[in-house]
Amino acid sequence: MIVVLLNYVVDLAEIDALRPAHVDWLKAGLAEGRLLAAGRKVPVTGGMFLARGSLEEVQAWAATDPFALAGAAEYSFTEVAPSILAPGLEALAG
Repeated sequence: MIVVLLNYVVDLAEIDALRPAHVDWLKAGLAEGRLLAAGRKVPVTGGMFLARGSLEEVQAWAATDPFALAGAAEYSFTEVAPSILAPGLEALAG
């Protein structure tokens, strides 16, 4: 699993304008089985998502995010192998 952190590098007004396309992109990733979870940072300075796939696959997929295409966010990627999970989160192990 890959943990992806986004940091916005543009004004929030630009992020808000791009958000509908970004949410559609996330929903497509969910439907494809690539996306596991996503959300905003608090305070809203960026976001995060958990994705399935190799580091290279997730990096390539993230490059198609409308935020990335517009140069609105920077991304950091960390591969993790969860070994202790709360009940109901078993899907994160695979």
